[in-house]
Amino acid sequence: MKLIAISCFLVSSALPIKSDAFPIHHDVHDITRPHSHLVVNPTSSSVLLGRRKNAKTPMFALPPSPLSSSSQPLFDGNFSSISDGDNMRELMAVRGGDTTSSTSSLVDKTKAFVSKNFFLLGMVVAVSLAKLFPELGKNGSLLRPELFIGKYGVTVIFLLSGLSLKLAELKSAAKNMKLNAMIQAATFGAWPFLVGLPLTKGLETFLPNLLPKPLLEGILILMCLPTTINMCILLTSASGGNVATALCNTVISNLAGIFITPALLLRFFGKSIELPFFGLVSKLCNKVLLPVALGQALRATPMKDLYSKHTAFFKRLQEMVLLGIVWNAFCNAFTRGLGLEFHHGIALLIMLPILHLGSLLTLFTLFRSKFVGATPGEAVAATFCGAHKTLAFGLPLINTIFEGNPNLAAYCAPIMLMHPLQLVVGSLIVPYFAKITEEKTE
Repeated sequence: MKLIAISCFLVSSALPIKSDAFPIHHDVHDITRPHSHLVVNPTSSSVLLGRRKNAKTPMFALPPSPLSSSSQPLFDGNFSSISDGDNMRELMAVRGGDTTSSTSSLVDKTKAFVSKNFFLLGMVVAVSLAKLFPELGKNGSLLRPELFIGKYGVTVIFLLSGLSLKLAELKSAAKNMKLNAMIQAATFGAWPFLVGLPLTKGLETFLPNLLPKPLLEGILILMCLPTTINMCILLTSASGGNVATALCNTVISNLAGIFITPALLLRFFGKSIELPFFGLVSKLCNKVLLPVALGQALRATPMKDLYSKHTAFFKRLQEMVLLGIVWNAFCNAFTRGLGLEFHHGIALLIMLPILHLGSLLTLFTLFRSKFVGATPGEAVAATFCGAHKTLAFGLPLINTIFEGNPNLAAYCAPIMLMHPLQLVVGSLIVPYFAKITEEKTE
């Protein structure tokens, strides 16, 4: 009878059994004679064959079933809990016959990886497409990226920024005079006087053959430019930083740059400068302030609730626009060229990313210090605003100031290289900043 009981259990574990297939009592003790009973331990999936309940020791124990690795035992002492489909799926999973679950798991992991690293992977795709098909994404091409991305796309970004920002957050960011002053001091003070002058003078003195003088002057011009607008806000948003701080300081920097940048260039180059002041102010208002104001007005409409419900979608839309800007910038760089000799280009491609990455890490350390007292989100926004230099403002400014100068191409080359490099370096450091802001939020 002991062998019969063991055989019954092994068959019930290997084959699907329906409780209504034949009459079986749910009490497992009834399947044996009164002198012996079958004890199933669901925790260890071991089977004990012994005497009745009052027996102190079993006669012997079967080893754990190989199916015990599953999250639930195949048999828990209740035959009614066993179904054909469940039992068969368990057996197939153990024997390696169920590939559906493993395939589904792989797909889910791939989706999670792509979602988590969407922007970084998108950067690789954007630059690769620009390299393969540069004519398709340059300004003036059939797709007109300078219109649909550079104008309409950027307008949507600032409109969404205005829609997502509470007026109280903007007021709070504007009132943080200490942080704002430090950001502008980094932009117009530290860059030209602590980085630009020592760097160019040092290269001219100790490595005179590395870069020609016009390119060194172009680097100094780069250091005098205000911060970017689109890039700072988008990278701050992607990092989970304080968008209100980024928005306030990009506007302040570009308005101040209308006066401070020409004054710095006059200080370094000693040339009388005239700028279309009202034209630059009008462009800044139309490009930034008007869409943000419209977004703020839409907060009084159902659009506010729509944005709140689909925040992830709108954030992904912002990332797509930024990737479009990257694609367009690299397409223009690959088609136009920069008019540089090969070894000069290599020197700039090594020097500029190191400068930018060093500035990001240095400024982030500074803004996170107790002396500044900024939150992690504010520190991220301040870092991006203090470390970036604008192409949209800088290129027209350089062309206006140095129009007719034979070295104009060399003056423009550093900012034309710096623009896409800032995007690449910034996107690489976004996950690091995002991790810090998420940890502090939790």
